[in-house]
Amino acid sequence: MQEKLFIKNRKGQKISVLIEKQKYPQGLTFVMHGLGGFKEQPHIETYAQAFFENGYTTVRFDTTNTFGESDGNYEDATTTNYCEDLEDVIEWSKSQPWYQEPFCLAGHSLGGICTALYAEKYPKKVKALAPTSTVVSGKLSAETPSYQEKIEEWKRTGWRAEPSASKPGIIKRLKWSHVEDRLKYDLLPNVDKLTMPVLLIVGENDGRTPPKHQQLLYEMLSGKKEIHVIKGAQHTFLEKEHLEEIKKIFDSWIKNF
Repeated sequence: MQEKLFIKNRKGQKISVLIEKQKYPQGLTFVMHGLGGFKEQPHIETYAQAFFENGYTTVRFDTTNTFGESDGNYEDATTTNYCEDLEDVIEWSKSQPWYQEPFCLAGHSLGGICTALYAEKYPKKVKALAPTSTVVSGKLSAETPSYQEKIEEWKRTGWRAEPSASKPGIIKRLKWSHVEDRLKYDLLPNVDKLTMPVLLIVGENDGRTPPKHQQLLYEMLSGKKEIHVIKGAQHTFLEKEHLEEIKKIFDSWIKNF
């Protein structure tokens, strides 16, 4: 049974939440999109579907300051506001009859680091974690070629503009303050808290959160862990064959943690 509703975050802004409920759930999963993403993106739906087909109630939501149905403007998006929205959705969920702990977390890119930061903060609440194509730290993000080639102009003008891969025709404009905020975050200092099963997936040709960043994180994880590099894939998984491969990886992982 699918239900869509609006809740309020700590700032009083509306957040659009999509819940797919199981009658007799095996567990609960929160799935989070990345920067400028939305809950109906094919890869986000794929992650949620894999959990749902394995008996989990799934919760997807649009953060504020993105291109979904929630309040705010993309230009104001920060890692901080995405992390706070995840925390607020989970906090709201605690009052719902379908809530249970420990739950699973899955996220893409900026949603990946937000889910992993939450797991570091509340490790006992998290049963398993899947931060795909995840930002590992603001510092590493700033060192990637995709950032470096635009960073001087971005800093000088205060803006970065680029076309959206998920919503053709939309130009995404982002403030320089996004970079300053992202630099505050780093998964590596508290990586020892991530003792739950962790699934890492990244595209072979990902220039934003490249395989070498994922490998660095993978090597520092001490618990049950997997890493998969999707051949020919970019940062955002759009191709049907890539989505099918990812679905199989998730399905196998969920059955084995």
